[in-house]
Amino acid sequence: MRAVLCGYYGKGNGGDEALLASLLQMLPDHVTPIVLSGNPQQTRDRYHVEACDRMGLLSVIQSLRKSDAFIWGGGSLMQDVTSAISPLYYGGLMILAQQLGLKTIAWAQGIGPLKRDTTLKLARRAFSNCTAVSVRDQSSAALLSEWGIPWTLAPDPVWALAVSPVPGLWDLPAPRVAVTLRSHPQLTATRLNNLTRALIDFQKATQTCILLVPFQQSQDLAIAEAIASQLPGANKILNLQDPKALKGVFRGVEMVIGMRLHSLIMAAAEGCRCFALSYDPKVSRLMTELDLSGWDVTQIPEDHRVICTTFLEHYANGNSLTPDQIQSLVDRALMHQDLLQQVLVY
Repeated sequence: MRAVLCGYYGKGNGGDEALLASLLQMLPDHVTPIVLSGNPQQTRDRYHVEACDRMGLLSVIQSLRKSDAFIWGGGSLMQDVTSAISPLYYGGLMILAQQLGLKTIAWAQGIGPLKRDTTLKLARRAFSNCTAVSVRDQSSAALLSEWGIPWTLAPDPVWALAVSPVPGLWDLPAPRVAVTLRSHPQLTATRLNNLTRALIDFQKATQTCILLVPFQQSQDLAIAEAIASQLPGANKILNLQDPKALKGVFRGVEMVIGMRLHSLIMAAAEGCRCFALSYDPKVSRLMTELDLSGWDVTQIPEDHRVICTTFLEHYANGNSLTPDQIQSLVDRALMHQDLLQQVLVY
């Protein structure tokens, strides 16, 4: 059986690459994947799979015609806040695959926000005709229920992603704290400056090694470099391309201060204390589900001393998930694997 995997792959986003790695890990052995990628050669080299250019219309159609299944491979694909074009692309391919008679799976989806009537109708049509749907949050499940579409609800599959060791990580001074910030209109220059000043004071007080971890270099690296240049103590920018190694970072970290959704999931899965800075409803939902400490980015205190004091309090007294909680989330995340096994049969 051949399956086309469609997501935001090959675009340098660590979270989406982690979803792809999780999907490949969970695919039944008899399924041969064809990955639609923004960088097909990189995808071939990294995962040892067949890949084609996600924007090459002819090659995408050829891939669909020689396949048995089409899978939306995780994440917030059907949303129109980042881009109005994105849901047209993903929704259009899903509907085309359905018209070609493929088994179609909307896998580990986080649906929305959908602000436009056209994209809302497109999403409803695409999901309605899927062979199976799994979602990663309650609000997505509620929307599907409103549409009368059956669903499986399970935690994000990255909870169950295997981990690879990070060369040199254990040579860095301990204890270690990871920071995963991204550029965003809400993270204004003033807020970033206040966070940086707070991190400087935090490091002076704790003598921690600060690990700056860009999940998407185009959006995160400049911020990481700006912070690193001002830190008074040990620090390291970790540019990691392998999502299993990215998750492995958090095995050697005491706490993460993170905006990136999958940085928080990876950190929580590895037993770190998590302090979240939410720029998106998906991060806020995770904060609620896991009872994570943090702020909405727009609510970050204006006084860097207040920020620092809050970080210190969480570093000293914050709780990580218990091993039983983590195992429960991993076990339930494997429901996404069960769905693949049920649908992708000969």
